[in-house]
Amino acid sequence: MSKSIISLQNIYKNYDNGPQKIEVLKGINLEIGEAEVVVVMGPSGVGKSTLLHIIGALDLPTSGEVNITGQNIFKLKNEALARFRNASIGFVFQFHHLLPEFTALENLQIPAMMHNFLTKEKKEYIQYILEEVGLSHRLNHKPGELSGGEQQRVAVARALVNNPKVILADEPTGNLDKQNSEALYALLLELNEKLKQTLVIVTHNERMASQASRIIKLDDGRIAENYVRT
Repeated sequence: MSKSIISLQNIYKNYDNGPQKIEVLKGINLEIGEAEVVVVMGPSGVGKSTLLHIIGALDLPTSGEVNITGQNIFKLKNEALARFRNASIGFVFQFHHLLPEFTALENLQIPAMMHNFLTKEKKEYIQYILEEVGLSHRLNHKPGELSGGEQQRVAVARALVNNPKVILADEPTGNLDKQNSEALYALLLELNEKLKQTLVIVTHNERMASQASRIIKLDDGRIAENYVRT
């Protein structure tokens, strides 16, 4: 494995449901290398999305440590953590979550504007990313004027805007038909190869898993399998 960019040490996640404690993650230890394509699989309810959200600092672990690019992210104060997340991690979800009143180009500019990153160079990079996802001819269209596949491509482009080290995708093709699913996954792999960003994908899609460099299977909140594809 290449140099570790994501390191999880003894991650537990519990939820209180009245008097009952629900244990979702039960001692996850994991290292993920630079530019790896890692697929996380397992039955519904085993903690896949929870794990992804903790890696992305969208949720706090009950205990344990998460290091990304050598930074212990949960030692950061709220504002610093928000800046780190915005600059270092890109997210792609099952639903695109684009703002309907803004064009594709404007949806991409928003993450950069949040921390005053919208420089001339950044605008040029946004144009480049839209070209990379095949949407340079649709940049002035609003989400309602785009197909489902195009909307999800905009969501992928948005995740790349700040050139993060890590892309986290939670069932990114779950809302697409087979043709668009395969096209989107091919795009993610192509961008991983070109931009050398670490890609962690939660999916039930066996075809996706067959093309990943590593597969991690969760069961009952624990890592049941963790193997490199040969």
